Order: sequence, then structure tokens, then C-alpha cells
Amino acid sequence: MKSKFISAALLASTLAFGAGNAMALDGAALYQTKTCFSCHGKDAKTPILPVYPKLAGQNAAYAAQQMKDIKSGARSNGMTAAMKGVMHLVSDEEIDAIAQWLSSL
Repeated sequence: MKSKFISAALLASTLAFGAGNAMALDGAALYQTKTCFSCHGKDAKTPILPVYPKLAGQNAAYAAQQMKDIKSGARSNGMTAAMKGVMHLVSDEEIDAIAQWLSSL
């Protein structure tokens, strides 16, 4: 009886782990759906205005912190007002996924 319980627990934890991986956030898709591409370019390298930063290859921790600071209002210089209106639609987990994806480019 005890071994059946252990087997069932192992199976449940394996399924839960697999489901978590399947639901991992896709930074590339979020970059599109959250409209980041509208200003920063589809490739994150060709922004629509020279004052907008190129995001491809940016350090993930730095990029995430900048987005979170714009969202919270801690950063309000430069062109951040343009992003402030969009950032309230992006969760911190989504920010991290986008930043990870950008760093991989």
C-alpha cells in the first residue's frame, strides 16, 4: 500500500512539473502581443525612432529592471512616458520572459 502511494505521488509530481514547463512564458510571443515591436522593431534591433533603444542582446536583468522601473514610475525620464501606458498590461513574470528572450538575440 505504501509503495502505491509513493508511486502515485511521484507520478503526480512528474505531471505537475511537466505542466509547468508547458506553460512557460514565451518571451518572443509576448514581445509581439504586448506590442513592444511597434516601437522597438520586429527584430528588436530597428526601432521606429532613433531615440528608442535597440533591445536585442540587452542584458536580461538590466532590461527587466528598466521595464519594471518604468511600470512603477521609478524611471520617468526620456521616452518612458510612451511605455508607461503599455507597461501596466505586462506582469512581472511576462517582463522577465521578454527580457530573457531579448538577451538571447
